[in-house]
Amino acid sequence: MRRGHNLLAVGDYNQAVILDLIRRATAGLSRVEIAVETGLSAQTVSNVARRLLDAGLVREAGKLRAGPGKPRTLLQLEASSRYAVGVHLDPTVVTFAVLDLAGAVVADHRIPTPSAADPDTVISVMAEEIRALLERESVSTDHVLGVGIAAPGPLDSTQGILLDPPLLEGWKHVSLREALADATGFPVVLEKDVTAAAVAELWVDSGTDRDNFAFLYYGTGLGIGLVVNHDVLRGASDNAGDMGHLMVQADGPLCSCGRRGCVGDLVVPHRLVQRAVAGGVLGPDLSVDSPIDGPVDHIDFDATDRRFSEFAAAAARGDRAALRITDDAAAHLARALVSVVNLLDIDHVVCGGPFWSRIAPVMQERIERLVAEDPALIPSHPVVLESSSIGEDVAAVGAGCLVLDQTLSPRPSALLIAG
Repeated sequence: MRRGHNLLAVGDYNQAVILDLIRRATAGLSRVEIAVETGLSAQTVSNVARRLLDAGLVREAGKLRAGPGKPRTLLQLEASSRYAVGVHLDPTVVTFAVLDLAGAVVADHRIPTPSAADPDTVISVMAEEIRALLERESVSTDHVLGVGIAAPGPLDSTQGILLDPPLLEGWKHVSLREALADATGFPVVLEKDVTAAAVAELWVDSGTDRDNFAFLYYGTGLGIGLVVNHDVLRGASDNAGDMGHLMVQADGPLCSCGRRGCVGDLVVPHRLVQRAVAGGVLGPDLSVDSPIDGPVDHIDFDATDRRFSEFAAAAARGDRAALRITDDAAAHLARALVSVVNLLDIDHVVCGGPFWSRIAPVMQERIERLVAEDPALIPSHPVVLESSSIGEDVAAVGAGCLVLDQTLSPRPSALLIAG
């Protein structure tokens, strides 16, 4: 538990400590309980509570009887007092989520990614969709804290720039954060999509099984969000989690990076669709039927999305050729995950992303079993594999949670007093 400070200069930090404590206690907390938990004086807690009440961020919600004496008034979060918007940019789909102050999703929406090679068009559509979604939910713009956007890496989080996402043609050095802020009028925070997904899991489930875990992101591309000791790992440039070039098959197909057998190139949806077409599981479709080891340029992502659903349905029906493809993909993913587990000593893997739910019924159990049986696995503890309870919106939800986190969570940097 974070402790507060009885220093005049750190009022904002104390306010964040108390608000965060109230947010996590869904039943509410009394001022006395807050003082005990934070180490703050009763007067400081009373002053901060008054400010939070005046701002409408918390409310008084009933009385607590704790022995003899006057009942204590409970303080609860006023979840509908503020909102955050999360956006996830994927080459196939753009997902939007509106979160209340507690991090609950009050509205979501998805659209196919429009004219992905034209960033200006996509950003303009994003801004209009955000405006329309807030209007439909009768959310005042005055109550919106900001917009979080989750996007494929690599990115420059300091400058808010997408550097050169491999599956987003035309998005090299795009100032996404500034452009979306200008288009919406809201503050914007930019985060890598796999990191945002891990953040969402931490906000939704803060139990001990979220202390050390990996989030396997299965979207148009493949990535992994990493959490160690309940902290998200971002890396030196905030680009941690690019697992697509872990080699899992020495004699595998040639990847765009110049090496063979990279896990991302073996298991991403458009590759599985190509193999399904080549193996006769699906009929030919010129928009996606390119050589298995060919480049990914000019892939028709809309067609891949549709055909992947057909492929997953065939596997679920027990089509033998489809199951051979999913079995191979599960083996490749399990081998890559063993490397991650060995490196970080994690005990949970959470799977999600726009394409995961369609293939999970035939792959999840197999991946978990293959990880457990792999002779290269070092840790002796079980490794649990599960699907995210958040669903396909996970990266957008995580982007919205980042806004809440930056706005509301206590940060030790607030204790630094400028000279």
